[in-house]
Amino acid sequence: MNWVSILAIYLLFWVLSAFVVMPIGIRTHEELGLEKTPGQADSAPGNFRPGLILLRTTGLSAVLFGLFYVNYIYGWIDRHSFDFIINPPVSQNSPTG
Repeated sequence: MNWVSILAIYLLFWVLSAFVVMPIGIRTHEELGLEKTPGQADSAPGNFRPGLILLRTTGLSAVLFGLFYVNYIYGWIDRHSFDFIINPPVSQNSPTG
């Protein structure tokens, strides 16, 4: 696999992981008992920590990309793994009419 492909696929996993990780552990000002700024949205986070989100995102994306790459090398799941969806197996006991 080309290194540019590796980088592109890793970045896709990273962005996907960021959206998965971002809402974890976030609390609103109301949940934390903090005072809200006038005009602030009720859903605005009161404990946003971007460093922790970057760390979690990088870790999750590394694990997901690692699984993808190992599958790419060893071929555990390939396109033929899903042939049963398009061409369901025919039962031997089915009546032929």
